[in-house]
Amino acid sequence: MFVLSQRSLRSNSCAWIFLAASIVNLISILSGLITEMISGWMIDPTNYIGFICKLRAFLVFSTRTIAAWLIVLATIDRWLLSSIDVHRRQRSTLKNAQRWTMIIVIFSILLYTQQFYCYEANLMDTPLKCYGKTVVCRYITDLSFAVITILCPLSCMILFGLLTILNVRYSQGRVQAFKLQNINPNMNKPATSTNGNLEAKSKQKTDHSLLRMLLIQVLLFIIFTFPLSVQKFYSSFSEENKSRIETVINGFLYNLAVLIYFVSNGMPFYIYTLCGGAVFRKALCDFFVMMKRKLMRR
Repeated sequence: MFVLSQRSLRSNSCAWIFLAASIVNLISILSGLITEMISGWMIDPTNYIGFICKLRAFLVFSTRTIAAWLIVLATIDRWLLSSIDVHRRQRSTLKNAQRWTMIIVIFSILLYTQQFYCYEANLMDTPLKCYGKTVVCRYITDLSFAVITILCPLSCMILFGLLTILNVRYSQGRVQAFKLQNINPNMNKPATSTNGNLEAKSKQKTDHSLLRMLLIQVLLFIIFTFPLSVQKFYSSFSEENKSRIETVINGFLYNLAVLIYFVSNGMPFYIYTLCGGAVFRKALCDFFVMMKRKLMRR
């Protein structure tokens, strides 16, 4: 978050979306995993206290939805920016990214306010003690999560990711054709033109790094979130009267799928560091240097 908030990156619309997604993922991890960690040492309050159960469910479901659709927004932003249509490229702005981020946040909050009614603590014969209290609530929660939070975002990510790749390949083909037509360029270029080319190349390098980070994040998001969507569909359409062993197995698979999903919330930093190229690593080094200087002044 601190790296993406640096001045060199935060003016970029895609980097700003990554920053917002990182903040939301942090909230999701804290609200979801802290109670899991507490349960290893003492009684999990979400299992027995109704309000905490409802609040945790609301935070986890809404932040996951926000994070997923923010990645979709980032793929759309990259698709617009990679287009040869100048009008589409002009829509890839920081203002539009901020506007759509607010729409996603409001939509996700409204979608999962139902958790304050549907979720209840101290339930039996459910994957978790803090779970949907009625069959209707479970259908609504499971299907809305599987469809709106996982499957729809995944479909949009794949679609716009492929369109972005096609745009990039088409643009590269046009650049190669242009170079072939200008084999003997004029060597006496003015200094202002050279400086402009350097700035354009620097911006292009940043955009390519962000695109690479985005595509890898989409691929890993698919891998880590798909098991939970399958489990949600299974729990919604499977028989209600289950044996004790089936209930235990279902609970184990649900918890495993949830933990795997949390990996998708915690992976952005490693993706940005390992796959962000020199742009992100330079920003990370600059951040450490800045923090070192501030500590040395004290």
